[in-house]
Amino acid sequence: MTDTNETTAVAAYPDHWLQVESLDLDAQGVAHKADGKVVFIEGALPFEWVSANINRHKNNWEQGTLTQIHRASSQRVQPGCPHFGLHTGACGGCKMQHLHSAAQVAVKQRALEDNLWHLGKVKPEQMLRPIEGPTWGYRYRARLSVRFVRKKGTVLIGFHERKSRYVADMAVCPVLPPQVSAMLMPLRDLIGSLDAVETCPQIELACGDKVIALVLRHLEPLSQADLQRLRVFAAANPPVQWWLQSKGPETVCLLDEGGEALSYALPEFGITMPFKPTDFTQVNPQINRVLVSRALRLLDAQHNERVIDWFCGLGNFTLPIATQAAEVLGIEGSEVLVARALQNYEENRAQALINKGLCTTSFVARNLFEITPEMLVKDGVADKWLVDPPREGAFALALALAELHRQRLGTSELPPTPGAQAWTPPKRIVYVSCNPSTLARDAGLLVHQAGYRCTAAGVVNMFPHTAHVESMAVFDLAA
Repeated sequence: MTDTNETTAVAAYPDHWLQVESLDLDAQGVAHKADGKVVFIEGALPFEWVSANINRHKNNWEQGTLTQIHRASSQRVQPGCPHFGLHTGACGGCKMQHLHSAAQVAVKQRALEDNLWHLGKVKPEQMLRPIEGPTWGYRYRARLSVRFVRKKGTVLIGFHERKSRYVADMAVCPVLPPQVSAMLMPLRDLIGSLDAVETCPQIELACGDKVIALVLRHLEPLSQADLQRLRVFAAANPPVQWWLQSKGPETVCLLDEGGEALSYALPEFGITMPFKPTDFTQVNPQINRVLVSRALRLLDAQHNERVIDWFCGLGNFTLPIATQAAEVLGIEGSEVLVARALQNYEENRAQALINKGLCTTSFVARNLFEITPEMLVKDGVADKWLVDPPREGAFALALALAELHRQRLGTSELPPTPGAQAWTPPKRIVYVSCNPSTLARDAGLLVHQAGYRCTAAGVVNMFPHTAHVESMAVFDLAA
């Protein structure tokens, strides 16, 4: 079609049709009405002409649901899951299955760039190639809700319905590992057979390289008959391993001791990471391996350098760094995770003959949301930092670093920090983020107040088909 015909066709569209311009971070199409009011449309994609049912009206914006596509995007695809969509009862676990996977990554890259610029006024000197991997069967961690529907005499297991507290009626889940997806219906039958059918609200999934751990939350003690039913199910579905949780996370325990340990490997570094099913580990193990590899390549730790790994968790980055650096300090807010990280370090160090060997590594527990300049000085000089915070970001850490920078320049209005003049900041920071808005906020502090340049940034598609944006940025100390 020629440009003239295109213009004529657009002009002929009815006024109530909406032209979608972009996607927001909730995977809603963004359009504007004739009067300029923004309309968010669930299910619509960029460059489409659509009609929508508007169900929320605010002064400056409206929100609705796609009702008809008059002109479809070339990036629209058939969803890979029968439970995805806008229909009643649709699963709310994924939001972007209707968009081609490559376009999903482009949307996330744009979201990262927009956040960095609009919130932090930071433009990376280089955009890194996105880290991508399998788009199906990738989700090795999940929290599955369980509900016995008495009226229907059935058990539902899965994610919640779209915009609802009800559990979706799921027979399969293509984002879960195929073996786990195939277990959904048998699991429904199993829970339905339990004496405690009405008091088991949740099954938490944690897959290792060799074990599928299922953590059954139960609100009352399980009968011996129920425990035996769990054992029979595990025997029929190897390598399932049942864990039980009667109250909080501290009560999680194996149904039966022994068997294969729950763990994942980072083979490039000769590291094996044991973990408990309720410990934080990355959802996508394939992407995690690439993520760790790229992070360490960007960090470029040398054999004579000291590195601090902030928000170190189990040591996912700490232990690989210990194969390259002279000394590593891992700092984490949870004392339980610090103990687990130290144990992982000792177990891997014992395998020094068959892996790359680990340098001197220590771990400390500290509230990382109350970091002060005094604490940074006390931790000593490190050549490089790796920062991997939760969604809240690392604001206190960046703020403390900015304050020490002002003290070195003599522009601080606060009392001098003892030892600050002898302390030097890391020459490079690799920041791994699960929230582009808090990354942008912290990047603004590092670049505009702490003396750093943002030399590179890029997205990590850790959660295909969702609007979740994982990313990585590199900050180098300015000359």
